[in-house]
Amino acid sequence: MVRIEDDVWADYGQLCEEKGIARAADIRMYVVREVTAWRKANGIEPPKKRVVRVKRTKPAESDD
Repeated sequence: MVRIEDDVWADYGQLCEEKGIARAADIRMYVVREVTAWRKANGIEPPKKRVVRVKRTKPAESDD
């Protein structure tokens, strides 16, 4: 949980709306930038990304 004053949170909501992005997405992008820069400065390799494959079935053929 992060504590942010109500007036700052409201203005941040307006700022994000003007940018066309959700507050959560904006905060996440900021954190990712900061952590990426910190890892690079400290020579830390980022963890390998996991790839999850989802088997999809073909839709049934239509009689239209």
